[in-house]
Amino acid sequence: MVNNSDTDIIDSVEKGEWISIPNADAVKQRLMQAAAETAIADYRLNISMLKRDVEVLKTKALEEGIPYQMLVTSILHKYVTGKLIEPHRSLAS
Repeated sequence: MVNNSDTDIIDSVEKGEWISIPNADAVKQRLMQAAAETAIADYRLNISMLKRDVEVLKTKALEEGIPYQMLVTSILHKYVTGKLIEPHRSLAS
């Protein structure tokens, strides 16, 4: 049995209102890796941060299509495992 929300979705797809994600396989792989790295979290950490830093993190997470907490966890994981690479800075900056 199809309920109203199911028929709405079907109608929307048939009208061409949905678009494919570019590089969907790469996006899926990245999200699966991030989920795997955070899924085994066994420790909670409470930290205080500047509001503007949190807002920037939320914006970047939105751009990546992941929750900001997952982004923070990923950044910290990369840092402690030596995989976080800082961008090269020019001597003028």
